[in-house]
Amino acid sequence: MSFSGEVKEELTKHVSASRHCQIAELAALIHFCGAFKEIDGAPVLCFQTENQSVIRKYFTLLEKTFNIGIDVVREHSYSFLLEDEKLVYKVLQTVKLLSDKDEIFSFDQPVNTMLIKNACCQRAFLRGAFLAAGSMSDPEKSYHLEIVCTNHMQAVQIRDMILGFGIEAKTVLRKKYDVVYLKEGQSIADLLNVMEAHVSLMEFENFRIVKEMRNSINRRVNCEAANITKTVNASSKQIEDILFIRDHYGFNNLQDSLREMAEIRLDYPDATLKELGQYLNPPVGKSGVNHRLRKLSELAERIRT
Repeated sequence: MSFSGEVKEELTKHVSASRHCQIAELAALIHFCGAFKEIDGAPVLCFQTENQSVIRKYFTLLEKTFNIGIDVVREHSYSFLLEDEKLVYKVLQTVKLLSDKDEIFSFDQPVNTMLIKNACCQRAFLRGAFLAAGSMSDPEKSYHLEIVCTNHMQAVQIRDMILGFGIEAKTVLRKKYDVVYLKEGQSIADLLNVMEAHVSLMEFENFRIVKEMRNSINRRVNCEAANITKTVNASSKQIEDILFIRDHYGFNNLQDSLREMAEIRLDYPDATLKELGQYLNPPVGKSGVNHRLRKLSELAERIRT
């Protein structure tokens, strides 16, 4: 099972104790997976999804919110039909999709704000929205979580709801869908916490720790490799200049400190500046060694020109 599937599996097992939160989550599922139809002149509430976890959560919320058994729901070609007319209208009225004149509102519109006044209900709604239309990538590969919406206003509502918890979220138009997405590891971790997917959050954080440690080690290795390359290149240039001075000017013409420095550098081509300083008599610090080597390089350039 993918990590996204594991998150959804956990979320299906979390059922809010408060009825108003159950209604908020049910509203999210119906907005994203539901549809109102008339079959043979009778009103029917359809719920369509191929995700078994989402189906279980939908049944659970129907049972707990309306105290009904799943025997009133009939499966039909990947759809689950609620055909009891009285119950259909009761459910639609509860999730604010039915007007006072018994007119059915569009399921694509943003959820009624009365259902998500409380922070706990917003948590439940986001949980339902992710179950119905969300997904996330494998945290070992990349950080990406998204919820696919059918229109811009719906996406804006969810984005603003996430922002209300202090979590950065953005929207983007992808073909005919508006997508709410998060790409930062910390933001995704915070949203998992908001949706109360605590087990998945722990696993996600473990992935983040390993990934950050691996990246830190890689950065350190790359930095050390770059320093070694820089040292080797500098040493090669110094030796090249010293050999040029020896062959075209002669060490005997150098002052004692520069001659000693030149000979020590040729004897220890792989030594660091600090190590070279220890070989001199008397020992000299890194800055002193660097000064002498720079003098030798300047002399080599003057001889060349």
